[in-house]
Amino acid sequence: MRKIATLLFVSMLGGAITLGSYKLFVEDDKVQFLAENNANQSSFIPVTNPTKAYNSNVDFTEAAEKTIHAVVHVKNVAVFKKGPRSIWEYYPYSNSDGRALQGAGSGVIITPDGYIVTNNHVIDGASEIEVTLNNNKTYKAELIGSDPISDIALIKVDPDEELEYIPFGDSDHTEIGEWVLAVGNPFNLKSTVTAGIISAKARDLNMRDSSPQSFIQTDAAINPGNSGGALVNTNGELIGINTAISSPSGSYIGYAFAVPSNNARKIVEDIMEYGDVQQGILGIRGTSINTEVIREFNLKTSQGVMVADVTPGSGAEKSGIQQRDIIKKIDNIEINKFADLTGYINSKRPGDEVLVKLIRDGKVREVNVKLTKLDTYRMLALGLEVANASSEELKAYKAPNGVRINRTLTEGLPSADLVGGIISEINGQKVTSVRDVEEIMQSRTRSNPIVIVFYTQKGEKQRMIWK
Repeated sequence: MRKIATLLFVSMLGGAITLGSYKLFVEDDKVQFLAENNANQSSFIPVTNPTKAYNSNVDFTEAAEKTIHAVVHVKNVAVFKKGPRSIWEYYPYSNSDGRALQGAGSGVIITPDGYIVTNNHVIDGASEIEVTLNNNKTYKAELIGSDPISDIALIKVDPDEELEYIPFGDSDHTEIGEWVLAVGNPFNLKSTVTAGIISAKARDLNMRDSSPQSFIQTDAAINPGNSGGALVNTNGELIGINTAISSPSGSYIGYAFAVPSNNARKIVEDIMEYGDVQQGILGIRGTSINTEVIREFNLKTSQGVMVADVTPGSGAEKSGIQQRDIIKKIDNIEINKFADLTGYINSKRPGDEVLVKLIRDGKVREVNVKLTKLDTYRMLALGLEVANASSEELKAYKAPNGVRINRTLTEGLPSADLVGGIISEINGQKVTSVRDVEEIMQSRTRSNPIVIVFYTQKGEKQRMIWK
């Protein structure tokens, strides 16, 4: 009996040792291996539950229902000259002996009495604008005003009833990763809604321009015909006007861009109240901080805008902003690059005050700046915007007098190469201010050529003729 008990004890002890060894050496090794395997896998291809994103509380149907009836189909009947394309085809007064072409885009109703915001390029050159609502009612529209620089236009219909409209949201407080809907009429397909997220903010697509653009970037599908349509948040608020896509094929490949709603609203309000855009300026020229700037100036920060020049008489000069100051915030809006600054200032008017947080000699300072007016004139016949030139600019370009070529109004024009130069004469008349340019351009005969004398940034005097 004792032998049996001893044998049973030894068997039990052996089983316990075997089980313990398995737990210690085999099962623990297996767990460690899986953990290492998961760690190695996640360092290359992070994997999450693919259905997690769709289990959120976001209700796309509510936002779509709020907005789909307030986005319209805009048709533009324009007349263009026959024959080879030329600079003149970009402008509506080159219509003689032409043929009618019809373009289409989208628009957003912003008031119940029929004001509609769209893109300037949707209605540019139109001899007739037609708007079709989601209920198939059609109206003739009147152009109230437009801004080629921001690519925003305001048109108006006279409806026989109050229209559904989309209220403006605050684009400054949108966030990267936030869900959005794009509503429009791509490829003449009415009332199309696509969903995506905000991929980036303050995106600049015009690297040649001294005044960067500031777009909201989204991956919501946007195609030709969506131009002028709505980018809305999940509350059904307008946070952008869909404007452009980046694609070698001309169709959507994952990148689309919208004018922020705060900028669009300000432009629309300016047009309604003043008849044109009231552009306020901080009064600086600056550059985004990058690797080269950090190295050249031995900076301790990697983001912000470094002031390169301060405009005499501007709000920036009066507030004491200096060269090499680094602007970090304006009214609690983070300024990481120049497009952030431009995007925010473009939503303000002359006379508005902003609080600028900057770094100077390693110390943080805050100054209040009153924005001043940018005195410019748009020479539509040449596709140029000009501004008053400072005495320092005239001296640097070796020009006796003139106005600065501020930017181009239409992409792809040969006049783009003139940006930054000084125009000193137009049709034999000297110009010293934008008012001179305005008087000369308004009094000229449109059929006559335009002859300008200008100085390049290298100080070279040149002459150019527009026929």
